[in-house]
Amino acid sequence: MPDKPWLTAKYWSRRLHKARNAAASRFFDTRFGRRLLIENIGSRVISMTVDAGDHLMTFSPADYIGRKVFRKGHFEREAVDRLIVILRERGLLRKDATLLEIGGNIGTQTVYFALSDTYIKIVSIEPDPRNFPLLALNIRQNRLEEKVRLVNCAAGEHEGEIDFFLNLDNHGKSSAIRQSPTDRKISVPVKPVSEILAGLSVDPAAIGLVWMDIEGYEPVACRSMQPLLARRVPLHMEFTPLFYGPEGTKAFISMLSGFYEDCLVLFEDREEEMKVRDLPVDFDQYNVLFLP
Repeated sequence: MPDKPWLTAKYWSRRLHKARNAAASRFFDTRFGRRLLIENIGSRVISMTVDAGDHLMTFSPADYIGRKVFRKGHFEREAVDRLIVILRERGLLRKDATLLEIGGNIGTQTVYFALSDTYIKIVSIEPDPRNFPLLALNIRQNRLEEKVRLVNCAAGEHEGEIDFFLNLDNHGKSSAIRQSPTDRKISVPVKPVSEILAGLSVDPAAIGLVWMDIEGYEPVACRSMQPLLARRVPLHMEFTPLFYGPEGTKAFISMLSGFYEDCLVLFEDREEEMKVRDLPVDFDQYNVLFLP
């Protein structure tokens, strides 16, 4: 054993190794470092779990939403927070209400709503066979099973099966409407919203909000839940004229205006209240809250 261990090659090798790891840890804990890491992770990594502070979130590192969660710690949580503030300010929150989420994906917004304690129950519908196991895991690992009911199907007009198109890069863009030639077609079960709620013994009168993001299939889903719309339940959706086409957009607005008179368009930088019949048709996509 040498009297001066710091003179040995092994000693300096250990010191260099520790310094390198410390520097790498600091780098990969930055926003840029996390982005570099997640975008270059190997294909053998099927899923990852992050501690997001008040919850855990498991995701596929190959998916757009998962990469966002890894880099930012959340996926558009501010949209949920913003909506809750709007509903509260307008007196549209009921303590005993249930949230109906159509398009649960992997459960990001589901978990955010559940943690807010805004609704006593949540029904989350998700058809994508890649997303649904992650949705179920995220509900389970955050101990939300008593609050959240999950349904693995699409929301449509008739019970059966429909074609469903899997987006390979962004699972949140998968839809019953083909958006890209590279989308992979599969079949998924479909049920009307009224039958889904009946199967769960959920009283439609208990629904206090419908949150919907289903990539262009919104007109079909809305036709399947007209009793809810007739009650003018607050309805938040991603409204996408780009998917509906000019005539489809006009027809959808006409249908919605038969149930709702007023709405709040949630642009990124502002909120604009207007009549449903006056919804803009020249934007590709925006979020709308239809008001009772």
